[in-house]
Order: sequence, then structure tokens, then C-alpha cells
Amino acid sequence: MPESRARWQLTAGMLVAALATLKLLLHLYAGRYYGYFVDELYNLALARHLAWGYVDVAPMIALIGRIEVTLFGDSLSAIRLASALAGAALVLLAGTMARELGGRRFAQGLAALCVLLAPGILALDHFLNVNAFEPLCWMGCALLLIRIVNTGDEKLWLYFGLLAGLGLETKHSMLIFGFALVAGLLLTPQRKHLFNRWLVLAGLLAFLLFLPNLLWNIQHHFPFLELQENIRRGGRNVSLSLGSFFGQEILAMLPLSAPIWIAGLWGLVRGPYRALAFAWGITTAIIFGMNPRVYYLFPAFPMLFAAGGVQWEAWLERPRLGWIKPAYCALMVLMGALLAPTLIPLLPPETYIRYVKVTHLEPPRIETHRLGPLPQLFADQFGWEEMAAAVARVYYSLPADIRPRTAIFGQNYGQAGAIDLFGPRYGLPPAISGHQNYFLWGPGGATGESMIVMAGRQEDLESKFAVVRKVAHVGHPYAMPYEHIDIFYCQGLKWPLSDVWPTVKNWH
Repeated sequence: MPESRARWQLTAGMLVAALATLKLLLHLYAGRYYGYFVDELYNLALARHLAWGYVDVAPMIALIGRIEVTLFGDSLSAIRLASALAGAALVLLAGTMARELGGRRFAQGLAALCVLLAPGILALDHFLNVNAFEPLCWMGCALLLIRIVNTGDEKLWLYFGLLAGLGLETKHSMLIFGFALVAGLLLTPQRKHLFNRWLVLAGLLAFLLFLPNLLWNIQHHFPFLELQENIRRGGRNVSLSLGSFFGQEILAMLPLSAPIWIAGLWGLVRGPYRALAFAWGITTAIIFGMNPRVYYLFPAFPMLFAAGGVQWEAWLERPRLGWIKPAYCALMVLMGALLAPTLIPLLPPETYIRYVKVTHLEPPRIETHRLGPLPQLFADQFGWEEMAAAVARVYYSLPADIRPRTAIFGQNYGQAGAIDLFGPRYGLPPAISGHQNYFLWGPGGATGESMIVMAGRQEDLESKFAVVRKVAHVGHPYAMPYEHIDIFYCQGLKWPLSDVWPTVKNWH
């Protein structure tokens, strides 16, 4: 029996590993027809300014970016490697969770397949962004909780605390899921695992790991909270009812996967891991109540996939039902293959546009910005290098003695990040901006005597500068419409830039 079980475990492990490898290869292949995503430009800027905190993100993404750039350079394939590896690791983690929940080969493979095919997870794992790494922290903690329930080994709380602390330095929403897990335990007989010194030590460890970022936020008066309030008041996010929210979650996790994760939630409620079901429900309620962006809940689904795989394996054990396994998985793969080109850039833009017209498949909107021919996730990967080149032409049209005293101002972190990434090849100085963390970095040595301003309204600029000239217009046909911008050359700021700087603050 042990020898037979060992052979089976190897086969299950190979299946999950193969699916993880497929996901990695998919991400490494995609993107060759596109450029840097707007958030990647910003995250690379953060990587050049390592700190214990930033206006809109926790510090881990900047550290990951710095490591990638230091080791591999700043090419697209280099900076996206860590996210692709994180996505593959999440597939492995889902299979491992299914095994820990008692699942055999089919359960593990189904859980891994659900993560591989989930359109929302696929999209977020493709580029350098914090959401590619967040699920590993959430699901790592969930796996440790399952192990604690299975083995009674309370020392595992120390690893839970370590992972939770790293999760808080990755994204602050780790606090939501960590609270939900503990609350879930309190609501079940498994609360017995809470009252021990190891949990206290785990909490202390998590707090110590999070402390540097907490102190940074205290020092800067919690800018993230101000940012979130500004976004809410500004109406940037698409408003969702409860029904629309869950409808988009079903689409984002693949509609054919819904019976699996719903079965998983049902199985968790009925079994010894009820705390995970409560944790999912509490997390969902908090996220919907605070800020119902659909992708905020994505990290909580792999544990439902794992539990669902176990349920489906048990239900389909009878030989007469065995045909359902390959048939349903094949349908899932077919649906996932149809949706994948709409979430990650597998097709050239022209082919993508034709594909959408034929299939009528489009990703749901997250923000209220006006769109061009491409969805925002794709459109925000165009126009940045052309923007930097246009600014360079303006810069070198200036007299040689004026250039060293000329600053470049971007209205948002995409524009400023484009100058910081592509500008060095043109000999441009670093950009300044009032957007997000660029505001805290300040104006550098700029005085306002001579400034190239990217975007904005001429009448607004004329109220601040003695001379304002529109000198260029730039806009890639596939870029977001709001990134089709005018470029202005401004001279003679009417007040000291240090006095004007607080007015350029743009935390939205």
C-alpha cells in the first residue's frame, strides 16, 4: 500500500506541476506585440526609490522590481518573470491545498486547472503588479491553517505569522483576510487552535514585519486612506450591485468553474474546515462593503477550487460517472482558451479587434474611463515610448543653455514613468509629477523657469506661467483616449515652485 500510494502521489504531483509549467510558458509567450503596462512604469519608478512605504502600495512590489532590474535588466520579459513565476506557484499551491484537504489525483488536478484557466487570475499574473503576489500570501496562510487543523501542530502559527507579515508588506488587504481567518476560527469548534502562545508569537512576528510600513504611514498621515476616499468621491470605479459583483466574479473565475468553487464552499461549510468558509464570506462582505473592485476577491478563490476538487472527486467516484471528468475538464479548457486572448495579449492588436468582433467576448470594465479600440488592460500598454520620444524632440529644440534648467512634468504616473524609463536613452532628465508617490518625491531641483508639461489645459497653465506654447501632440491609435495629449512648453512660473508644489498634489 505505501508503495502504491507513493506512485500515485508522484503522478498527481506531476499533473499539477505540468499545469503550473503550462501557465508559466503561457505568460512567457504572451505580450510580444505590446509594450509596458502603465502600472509597470510606476512600479519601476518605485523600484528606483526604495522606501518602507508609498502613497498607494505597500513596499514589496518596489523591492521585487529592484531585484528583477538588478538581476535581469528592465526589459519586458525581465520585469514580468516574477509575476509569471508567482502565477505558476499559485497553481502548485492550489494542488497542494487539495491534497491537504484529502483530495487525490483528480481533485488536485482540477484545483490546479481552475487556477490556470481563471481569466481574472490569468490577467493579473501577466505583468509586474502587486496583485500577482498577494494570492500566495493569502492561500499560504489558508494552507497553514488546514495543516494546523489536520496535525494539531500549533508551532505552524509561526510560519503563519511570517507569511502574514510579508503579506502586509505586499498589500494591505492581507489584514482583511488574516482577520477573516481568525474570525472564522472563532466561529467554529476549531477555535481551540487560537488559545496558545504560538499564535501570540505569530501575531507579534507579523506586527514586527509590518511595523516599518506602519511607521511610514503614521509619519505620512496614512496617505492610502486619503487616496481611497478620493477615488470613491471621484467615481472612478464602476459601480456594482451585489448581483453584478458576483456575476463578474463568476466570469472572472471562468463560468464553468462556478459549480466547482460553489461545491467547494458547500463542502467547507459541512466539514472540519468550516473556518475557511466563514473566512471567505467575511472577506467578501468586507471587500464589497469597502470597495467592490472584483479583483480584490480573486486571491480567496483558490482554496474554494481546492475544496471543490475534493467534492467533485467524491461525487464522481462511481464508474458510470467517470466520463464526466475528462468531458467537463475539456469544456473548461475550451472556454478558457476562448477567453484567454481577451485577458492577456496573445494576439496582435489588429487580430484581437477582429477576434472580439467575431466572438463578442470582451472583459468587463473596472473603471469609467472612455475606451478606444482596445480594453483598458491592453490600451494602457501603448504609447509610452512614443510619448517620451515626442518630449525628447521638444527638449532638444530648446537652446543648449536652457536644457539643463528645464524640468519635465507629467500629469500622471504613466507619463512620468514613461520619461523615467525611456528618457535616459534620449538624454532626458527624470520627470516630476504630483501624481501618487511622485508628489512625495517633490520637484527635485526644478525652479519653474523652463518646463515641458505633458497634457493639461492651456488656460490653466497660462494662469501659472508667463509664457505657454503648445509645441506637440502625441497619441498612439491603440492607447487610452485620455493619453492622446498635447505637450506644452512653459516659461516663467509666476511663483516659486516650492510654494506651488502643494497645489499639484494628485492622489486619485
